[in-house]
Amino acid sequence: MSQVPTKILLDESRLPTHWYNILADMPTPPKPPLNPQTGAPVRPEDLAAIFPPALIEQEVSSERWIPIPEPVREVYRLWRPTPLFRAHRLEAALGTPARIYYKYEGVSPAGSHKPNTAVAQAYYNKEAGIRRLATETGAGQWGSALSLACNLFGLECTVYMVRVSYDQKPYRRSMMETWGATVHPSPSPHTQAGRRVLGAEPDSPGSLGIAISEAVEDAATHEDTNYALGSVLNHVLLHQTVIGLEAKEQLALVGEKADLVIASCGGGSNLGGIAFPFLYDRFAGDEVEVLAVEPEACPTLTRGRYAYDFGDVAGLTPLLPMYTLGRTYVPPAIHAGGLRYHGDSALVSQLYHEGHIQARAYPQRAVFEAAVLFARSEGIVPAPESAHAVRAAIDEALRCKDQGEARTILFNLSGHGHFDMAAYDAYRSGQLEDVRDPGEAIARALAELPEAPPLV
Repeated sequence: MSQVPTKILLDESRLPTHWYNILADMPTPPKPPLNPQTGAPVRPEDLAAIFPPALIEQEVSSERWIPIPEPVREVYRLWRPTPLFRAHRLEAALGTPARIYYKYEGVSPAGSHKPNTAVAQAYYNKEAGIRRLATETGAGQWGSALSLACNLFGLECTVYMVRVSYDQKPYRRSMMETWGATVHPSPSPHTQAGRRVLGAEPDSPGSLGIAISEAVEDAATHEDTNYALGSVLNHVLLHQTVIGLEAKEQLALVGEKADLVIASCGGGSNLGGIAFPFLYDRFAGDEVEVLAVEPEACPTLTRGRYAYDFGDVAGLTPLLPMYTLGRTYVPPAIHAGGLRYHGDSALVSQLYHEGHIQARAYPQRAVFEAAVLFARSEGIVPAPESAHAVRAAIDEALRCKDQGEARTILFNLSGHGHFDMAAYDAYRSGQLEDVRDPGEAIARALAELPEAPPLV
């Protein structure tokens, strides 16, 4: 067995002091979000109704390094720096010459990478005098993270949880409520956006786009409430870069550099968090590759259109430049609820469009097959979202085996699957099915894209 240790650890003193802002180094300036009423670029003051000043400043900043406030770092120390693992046992099971590493974010109190930004957002809102945060959640990782962060900083928290996940994952809801949050299944009767969907489809499984509409409406109609988003926006991906910054330092401790960086991609926080610090090296001439992995049921990058679209179903957000399946597309009720979003981060979308990121989509049975192999090799049961990255890492390692190539593969194991065992039960009993081709539904939703300047 290799002399490389199984766990590569950093002391708390090595916790990053700054977040990395990729806007400073992007080869092409990012396209601006647009005001849907005027068609003009969104101004910072347009966001003041739902975000605190510090987060608005981070959203538009072009500074390469953004200091992490000490109260945020103090909370990070509860679980950060997170371990980097060398997957010795998985490598042996595959018989591959590839060296596989994974950054494990499941050690956070909420069990995923999401607290990295939840803690920062709760801190900045508390500093701005906000009393309550409203948000959406798909599989529950983000809702759990924000519930935790609000509890730590003395804020109230309201979570609109996508109905299918609310029903599939009751213990995620229980975790949020243990930290003091109020959780509503979405679509809900508590907002106009929710009532509108329920009126048209009383049994709607919900979607992240619908839940976002409810949370944004809640925040915009209450002066003491702001909105918190778990993915997509620039400041969210900024906060997640602690993952990649730590991983680069941990790889250097064992004399390694990543050839390929892999992460699942729903809205982009997982991918951006681990990959953006490595793209910094790519822009400087490094040959590192980045692979985004998504479900075939919601193939935003691989089958979406690069266009301006709303981030939510009701059209309450600015028009965002992104790969989209159309805001009215409601993905099938797959178990990877955190990846059921019609769009992607504007930053991820532009980097993919310009060829700096690759993308791949998988059906859910293949994803769970990989997750079980990983669990039986490495001992950790991955969240269904994270298992998409596991699937791609295994496939790339097998490709290395076929070609006799010893590449260094790094992937983000963004969370554990302890609350997802019903999905594993369904897989092992043969009841987990791959969804039918969503092409027709995607085409209908794309036909309803709003009028906006084309993205070229």
